[in-house]
Amino acid sequence: MAFENNRSKIHPQKFALFVACASMMMMFAGLTSAYIIRQAAGNWLEFALPRLFYVNTGVILLSSILLQGSYVAFQQERAQLYRGLMALGFLTGLAFLVLQYQAWQAMDFSGVRFDGNPSGSFVYVLSGVHALHLLGGMATLIVALLHAFLLPVRFTPRRKLRFELTLIFWHFVDVLWIYLLLFFILQQP
Repeated sequence: MAFENNRSKIHPQKFALFVACASMMMMFAGLTSAYIIRQAAGNWLEFALPRLFYVNTGVILLSSILLQGSYVAFQQERAQLYRGLMALGFLTGLAFLVLQYQAWQAMDFSGVRFDGNPSGSFVYVLSGVHALHLLGGMATLIVALLHAFLLPVRFTPRRKLRFELTLIFWHFVDVLWIYLLLFFILQQP
């Protein structure tokens, strides 16, 4: 009976990651609340979001799908598929960052500057803080790639946990981007 009870508990590292994700979500909730409060104060520039924000949503969703597929291939110990999907997941994550930078350039080119109207500043800050979190996810993916290509493919409890932690964070960053994009869309006139 003690064995069954132990199986129903969440791993401490997963619990810590869930707590960290919850605190990050609270930070973004605070930032989006500040956006709404500042918007109501007036002097708010209305502008269209760069189309690259929408493209980026597809890119980050694709990245999550590829990494989830890599995890399934890892569970089945299908080395080539596991490594290939992980590499593609990493590359699409990198593409997200490049496209995000291009979206900021498009905003700047259209006259929406970081140091200009608060409406643009908030979009830069919110999407920029998200990009910083994505960089953290990219760092974990680099470690996962090193494991995938340098270690023999074996589905061990320790490697399973590491991969699950990486996936949880990556999917969280994915959902966070969707939240931000929907927030931006809903705030437009």
